[in-house]
Amino acid sequence: MTAAYIALGGNLGDPRRQLLDAVDALARLPSTRLLRRSRLYRTPPWGMLEQPPFINAAALLDTGLAPHDLLDALLAIEQRAGRVRAERNGPRTLDLDLLHMEGVRLDDERLTLPHPRIAERAFVLLPLADLVPDLLLPGQGRVADLLATVDTQGCECLAE
Repeated sequence: MTAAYIALGGNLGDPRRQLLDAVDALARLPSTRLLRRSRLYRTPPWGMLEQPPFINAAALLDTGLAPHDLLDALLAIEQRAGRVRAERNGPRTLDLDLLHMEGVRLDDERLTLPHPRIAERAFVLLPLADLVPDLLLPGQGRVADLLATVDTQGCECLAE
């Protein structure tokens, strides 16, 4: 079994409900246990700024799935939630990103682990710090230290 860290986000429809439903779906994945989820955060949009704010969270799983199998499972959960990949950084019903798997470094055409842009994104670091502030991400640093370097203005904890 391997610890896997998942970022969750969405800003269309009922993003709070969609994130909670996605967490339930993560808990039902084969060979996987949901260990914890972060609080929910309302965060400003990233990249494409003319869109509604996002609701974001993170989940910690203990999984026997291989990285690409877990990625495929995440994409299937997104699809069931009505995710349409129309434009990069655009609005979405649900976005699930595999951020990191303990002991796994990977860089191929489908997946890079750890996720290469974690250190740039408050909407990922805030919920991840709820779960594991001392997590050391290879090549990037410790989550709490990374969080101290990003702009969290406009981010609000929804205390759930």
